[in-house]
Amino acid sequence: MSQYVNIDWKPDKTSAVPLYKQISEYISGKVSCGDWLVGSKLPSQRQLSEIFQVNRSTIVTAVEELTAYGLLESEHGGGTKIASNTWSLFLSTPPDWNKYIHSGPFKSNMQTIQIINKLEFEDKYIRLGTGELCPDLFPHELMNKVFKKLPSKIPSLNYLGPLGLPELRRSLTERMALKGIEAPDSSIVITSGSLQGLQLLSVCMLKPGSTVFTEAPTYLKSLQVFQSAGMHLSGIPMDKNGILYWQINKEISQSLLYTIPTHHNPTGLIMSEERRKELFHFCSGNRLPVIEDDAYGDLWLDKMPPKPIKSLDKNGMILYLGTVSKTLAPGLRIGWLVGPESVVYRIGDVKMQVDYGASSVSQWALTEFFDSGYYDDYLIFLRKELKARRDLVLSLLGKYFKDLADWNVPEGGFYIWLRFKKPVLMDKLFQMALENNILLNPGNIYDFSDNNALRLSYAYARPEDFSTSLKTLSEVVVRCQKKWK
Repeated sequence: MSQYVNIDWKPDKTSAVPLYKQISEYISGKVSCGDWLVGSKLPSQRQLSEIFQVNRSTIVTAVEELTAYGLLESEHGGGTKIASNTWSLFLSTPPDWNKYIHSGPFKSNMQTIQIINKLEFEDKYIRLGTGELCPDLFPHELMNKVFKKLPSKIPSLNYLGPLGLPELRRSLTERMALKGIEAPDSSIVITSGSLQGLQLLSVCMLKPGSTVFTEAPTYLKSLQVFQSAGMHLSGIPMDKNGILYWQINKEISQSLLYTIPTHHNPTGLIMSEERRKELFHFCSGNRLPVIEDDAYGDLWLDKMPPKPIKSLDKNGMILYLGTVSKTLAPGLRIGWLVGPESVVYRIGDVKMQVDYGASSVSQWALTEFFDSGYYDDYLIFLRKELKARRDLVLSLLGKYFKDLADWNVPEGGFYIWLRFKKPVLMDKLFQMALENNILLNPGNIYDFSDNNALRLSYAYARPEDFSTSLKTLSEVVVRCQKKWK
C-alpha cells in the first residue's frame, strides 16, 4: 500500500519566486534528499491547495511541471505519486531508503492510524476518539507539590536496576493487594508504559508463528507489535459479559490470550465476575497463558468493577499490565508488569538492552504520588469529571444520533462504542469528518473485519466542543449514507 507524504511547509507569499516554482522546488527537494520515497502518494490537488494555501491552478502548474520532468505521475482514480528520483541526478543520488525501510521486521501502521497519529497534534481538529485525558484535567497543583518534594528525596538520577525503582515497586505491591493481587516487589518490573510491556513480551516470550487470542474488536488490533514479531492475532467475539472463551481453539499450541476485561478498549464493556472465573478456569485447564491489560481499571464511574482476573491466579499463569497513562499522565511513560519472577527478570533483562530503564524522575514522582495519597485524591476528582463528561455525551447522542446509531452506556473508562443502524462507508466518513475539522477513530481499525462503528471518547474533547461537533457529525453521517446509496 502506498504511503502518503508528510507536508509541514508553506510557500513564502512575500518572495519574488513564483508560488508554483516554490512548490515545485519543495517537492523535488523532498524527493532528491530521500525524505519522500518512490511510490509515495501526494494528497489530492484540492488538499494540496488547502495545505499550501494557494489557488488550485497554482498546484496544477507545479504538478504539471514535475510530471514533465518525470518526477511525478498521475494514475486514473489513484491520485499523484512519486514516480522517480531522476531530478536528483542533477545533484547526488540518495540511497534507496524504500528498500531498507520495508526490509525491517516491524510492520507499518495502517494508513488511517498514521493519519490519526499525525493529526492528533494539530490544534484545529476536535478529537472525538482520542484515548487520553483532556489537558484541562491535568493535576497542576498536585504535580507542583510532588516535584517540590523530589529534590530532598532523590539520592541521584543514575540508572536504576533491571526491575525499576525499589520504592515504586514496594508501593505497587500495596496497591496490587487492594485489587486482590499478591505481588511481592520481586514479581513487578517497571516499564515505559504498558505498551512497552507488550512489546517486550512480543520479542522475548513467544516464537514466530504463535497465536495471540484476543477480543474482537480490540485495541491490540490497532497495533503491529505482535504481528511484527511474526505472530498471528485471532479475534474471539464478545457478548455483554465479555469474551466468548469457549470459541478459542484449544488445539493451537504456542498461544496465549490478551484481554482487557475492565472498561474494554474500544467497546467500554466490563467482563462479568462470573465470566472472569469461567475464563480463568478455562485457561488454567488448557494451560493457556493470559496477558491481562488493566489500563482503565481505576476509572470506574458508577460502581467498582469486579477484581482483576489476576486476583484468582495462584500459579503465575496471568501476566498483569498496569499504567498511569490513562489515569494521570501518559507523558510520565510509566507502566508495570506483574508476573512470575522468572518472567519478570527476563523482561527486566531485555528492557535493559532496549533502553536501560524507564525514566528515574518519573518513577520517583509516581512513588510520591502514590505514597502521599495525592493519586487517590486525584482519582476521586477525575471520576467525577469523567462521569459528567460521559453523561453529557450520552445526552447529546440521544439528541442527534437516536435515529442513526445504537451505543453502550459505559460504567467507566473513556469509550462509547457507537454502532450505526445503516451501512456507512467508514473511509468516506473519516475523510468528510476531517473536512469539518473532526478527527474520528473508526471502528474498523480495532476489528478483524469491516464494521459499522466508531470509538467515541468523552475523556479528551472539551464539553463545549462536544455539542457542536456531535451535531455536525450527525449531519455528516446522513450525507455519507446518502452518498453510499
